[in-house]
Amino acid sequence: MYFSILIPFTLLPATCAATASVVSRSQSYPLTSRSLGPTTDLNISNKVIAPDGFSRSTTLAGGTFPGPLIKANKGDHFAINVVNKLDDGSMFEVTSVHWHGLYQNGTNYADGVSFVTQCPITPNYSFLHAFDAPNQAGTYWYHSHYSTQQCDGLRGPLVVYDPNDPLSYLYDVDDETTVISIADWYHIVSPVLRHIIGISPDSTLINGLGRYNGGPESELAVVNVEYGKRYRLRLVGMSCEPSFKFSIDGHNLTVIEADGQLTEPLLVDSLQIFAGQRYSVVLTADKPVNNYWLRALPSTTGSTFDGGLNSAILRYRSAPAADPTTDYTDSTLSMLETNLHPLINPGAPGIPEYGKADINLNLVVDNIGGLFFINGFVYEPPTVPVLLQILSGAQHAIDLMPIGSIIVLEANKVVELTMVTNGIGAPHPIHLHGHAFDVVQSGGASGFNYLNPVRRDVVSSGNAGQQMVIRWVTDNSGPWFLHCHIDWHLDAGFAIVMAESPSETRTHLKGLPTAWENLCPIYYSLTPSQLGAVDSYAEAANITTLLLPDH
Repeated sequence: MYFSILIPFTLLPATCAATASVVSRSQSYPLTSRSLGPTTDLNISNKVIAPDGFSRSTTLAGGTFPGPLIKANKGDHFAINVVNKLDDGSMFEVTSVHWHGLYQNGTNYADGVSFVTQCPITPNYSFLHAFDAPNQAGTYWYHSHYSTQQCDGLRGPLVVYDPNDPLSYLYDVDDETTVISIADWYHIVSPVLRHIIGISPDSTLINGLGRYNGGPESELAVVNVEYGKRYRLRLVGMSCEPSFKFSIDGHNLTVIEADGQLTEPLLVDSLQIFAGQRYSVVLTADKPVNNYWLRALPSTTGSTFDGGLNSAILRYRSAPAADPTTDYTDSTLSMLETNLHPLINPGAPGIPEYGKADINLNLVVDNIGGLFFINGFVYEPPTVPVLLQILSGAQHAIDLMPIGSIIVLEANKVVELTMVTNGIGAPHPIHLHGHAFDVVQSGGASGFNYLNPVRRDVVSSGNAGQQMVIRWVTDNSGPWFLHCHIDWHLDAGFAIVMAESPSETRTHLKGLPTAWENLCPIYYSLTPSQLGAVDSYAEAANITTLLLPDH
């Protein structure tokens, strides 16, 4: 499923708080003005930007790419009012925003997934996402969860800080300046690209800046450090498609967090970050004062670092404002997922033996003609959100739409899910909403680990034909999306809904906002042209004949 369409990196210079000291080579930007607290408006609007030197209209949160950092302290209440100000008909004009990695226990309606937990927010309307995230702290992010809209720019970091972090002794600096976003970027709008079989990005953006092959030498992001200090770099994989191999010339890194879960410290010199994944790594600035290349090599075929592609700059204080001259060296200490272990409460739930969970699920994924089938069914978003179906009385898989794409799970059971992916497009980053899970068998690993497997919320499926196994407990009633986090694959059917204890969902919800109930009637009143992107299939057909069925 790969048809190359080169697209330039477009990270905005003004992306201050959302980036690790995003400073161009010629000008510094204030870092704190772009961060938002847990109670805020988040305006979604269209804007023309050129982060990699190529101008295009985009869909942005807060007017920047990436969107502003949303930061909170552990235990804070969130009240984020998503305001739809979209008006560019070449892209989607409705939206929804998902808070990736936050469990939404008791607030499934605030999870932000179009047609699973809500109807989309229409132009000139807003929806207040009010929720708590008790006992959660770490690195998260937010992004559109309507079709492929996030690939047009609606992505941003979200960090919940823990004032009593048990690993704080390992670092000196952990603030807005140490959040590093890594994203792919496209020059063609996503409603057109979604029809094409096999998409490749035009560029990589680090903290919203990058270059594309054949493009200008546009400014690169700069991460500023001071000799002798230790920095907690929060790496956010905001990709629509490729994974990234992250490294910093001449420096080792100590992994201390994976997807909001603290890990036992692990020394590495590089790590692969799949779409949707996050890591915290500690960088010790103990090398000679200089400029060093910070690299994020995408898995896209033919990727290089030529001319500053897929790169940013690590700059020590007092180093000259110049491009690095450091050389890339092959990794000798690459991170292996199986070497990551939870710092707190390790151990998978249930009987520590394969196939001995309360509920054992087997999902087989196939790719036929560019569409993805899970156990024989292509996921197609229902016209009525799954949560609304449940609240209207549907309790069993046979009654829930879409048929074949809903699995009903009993409450308070240990689930073991085995997935095997066949065909092209692997490895796939698999994300489960509403939970973290224990990865008892990483994709491609030979054995199982029930004693202290990594706990996270996005895991690689492994290569084609390989097996991946995860476990979690059904302690969060509601419909939760499980899907490939490559947006093009999700849009082509790679998804399924885990409906946990539907009979208990209404009582499990902490109230149901009237504004949520109003979303669907307002959305249903729109004409197709008011949704935006009405001619996208014809535009795609002008680019290539390698097209998915019109959807």
